[in-house]
Amino acid sequence: MRRATPTSGSDPYAFELLVPAGALQGQARGVASDLHGLYGAFEERHDGIDGLRFTVWAPRAQALALVLDNTQLPMRPTRDAGAWELFVPGLSAGSAYRYAVVSSTGRVLKTDPYARQLEPRPGWRAIAPASRAYPWTDAAWIDARAARDARQPTAVYELHLGSFAQREGAPLDYRELAERIIAHVVPLGFTHVELLPVMEHPHSASWGYQVSSYFAPTARHGTPDDLRAFVDRLHAAGLGVILDWVPGHFATDPEALARFDGAPLYEHPDPRRGEHRRWGALAFDFERPEVHAFLLSSARYWLEQFHIDGLRVDAVASMLYLDYQREPGEWLAAADGGNLNHRAVEFLQALTQLVQARFAGVMLHAEDSSIRPGTTAPVADGGLGFDAKWSLGWMHDSLGYFALDPLFRRHHHDALVHATRYAASERYLLPLSHDEVVHRKGSLVGRMPGDPWQRHANLRLLYAWQWTHPGAKLLFMGGEFAQASEWDHRRALPDAADDAGRSVARLVGDLNALYRHTPALQGDGGSLAWLDADDRLRSIYAFERRLGEAVAIVLLNATPVPRHGVRVGLPSGGRWREQLNTDATRYGGSNVGNRGEVVAARDPAMGRPYSASLVLPPLAALIGVPSFSLPKVTVGNTMNHRGLLLQSFDSGRFPDPVIGIGLHVINQ
Repeated sequence: MRRATPTSGSDPYAFELLVPAGALQGQARGVASDLHGLYGAFEERHDGIDGLRFTVWAPRAQALALVLDNTQLPMRPTRDAGAWELFVPGLSAGSAYRYAVVSSTGRVLKTDPYARQLEPRPGWRAIAPASRAYPWTDAAWIDARAARDARQPTAVYELHLGSFAQREGAPLDYRELAERIIAHVVPLGFTHVELLPVMEHPHSASWGYQVSSYFAPTARHGTPDDLRAFVDRLHAAGLGVILDWVPGHFATDPEALARFDGAPLYEHPDPRRGEHRRWGALAFDFERPEVHAFLLSSARYWLEQFHIDGLRVDAVASMLYLDYQREPGEWLAAADGGNLNHRAVEFLQALTQLVQARFAGVMLHAEDSSIRPGTTAPVADGGLGFDAKWSLGWMHDSLGYFALDPLFRRHHHDALVHATRYAASERYLLPLSHDEVVHRKGSLVGRMPGDPWQRHANLRLLYAWQWTHPGAKLLFMGGEFAQASEWDHRRALPDAADDAGRSVARLVGDLNALYRHTPALQGDGGSLAWLDADDRLRSIYAFERRLGEAVAIVLLNATPVPRHGVRVGLPSGGRWREQLNTDATRYGGSNVGNRGEVVAARDPAMGRPYSASLVLPPLAALIGVPSFSLPKVTVGNTMNHRGLLLQSFDSGRFPDPVIGIGLHVINQ
């Protein structure tokens, strides 16, 4: 960080206004998405003199000054009303600055809403960035991303950078985190990582969801170029990067966006719309076109400047519904008397259209708890245009069911069946996210019933259900090795130190491998057909997954009782391979199963022309495919270790970066 001192003898007011008339009209119409190239601090050269240009939007300010280390310089209004500008000769990248905004309510120091870098916390000063471009090496990745088929498997490892890894309680920088994440996540077979918000935020306890700067990566882990290097490195290792992005609400801190020019500017002026009191946050005013332009520019900035592969849009329901988490009398109805925020709908549609038009292959995921249809429908059909919607209903029903004592599951048998009834209504992502392992909910394994063996078996069964259900997958860090404790953002992720944790990690790796290599498991919501959804007494579920000619059969036994002689309907005769068995010794199970395969005879059952008699292991899932299916890969079976283990997880937190997933390859 350089000392911000203008060149002696130079006059910032000797230069003409630099923003041409009309340049801000796109902001006023809400159609602009490139305001990050207009507002903020920029290295420029004018009349042969190098310096920094500063531009800020504060339409109701009576005066506005640029605050440097030892001086304050009054800024000048531009030809477009509402913006202020100044070119300061002699200043260079690395200079720290703030704005002093004078209004009818007084004078307050503000950070730049378009700041692209901030000083480390607890400071609030923005840092003028250098104009040089980062030397990206991921051109091949970007090209492949553009050609990516939307049906390709998407398995997301969600993580919080501040607590994924630490050194003596202190956060690591982006570059070291990249190496730690690659070493841990690549062997598990995930396709993407999703980062809890990395936009600058004042309070670590908010996990990043109370954003104060929508263009600046948090300085807790380094500089913007350090984050670019992080993404570049993950791309080289074959991992996509998704960012949590929060366009619905923002931090209340007076140094940031709140009442920026002395009155509500980014937030709605009526607290019945402008406040989320239960969250302690302010809500963006979607009636303002300038707010649309601000947020669209933020989304575009992260995708352009950091090569991000997807945005997970937080709390969509809070944007759509004016009465979201508000009691009667606490919310303001729309002009038509309803509770739908039509301008927020328009913003979300503009966002998805922008991304689809400019960033081929980039994904947009909606964390939408509403039942409003059309989240993933095309905008042309009246939808919002997202690529996937978080299936919070699937999460709620599934966790509720698996937390039950197996003795009582027969009374709640429809919980899992219900989740499949709406699977084809949207394109879904199935989340077991950070929200499910905090606030005294317990860890995932801690929510499972029974003794330690049964808890881990139940968790393995839950994961098999998640990975065989239609939809993309998401798992929060720690779940992959059955972390016993709740997530604590203040502490580093613990090691997978015991055999049970490592066994669960093997299963997660094998499920990801199976997901990638089994086309039948990649179909959309319409690819699931129930074979038997009514075996309540034994808590057995049987369903079929199809994609074209590819087929897989999934069997779940949700009780700790092995079931012998279970006749299962199959669509074709001959040998069926037991592709995965969550009760395999490899996963910490009891190794009950069918020795790798069964033979289907022409004996109709469950509406299918063929059937076979199987053994269902306790608290376990079986996944079967016809023996002629390709690829001929079997994971976690009970064939007395006939296969070759390509990669196992037997090194604690898997510290060494190893490419290769834990598969058993059957020697034919």
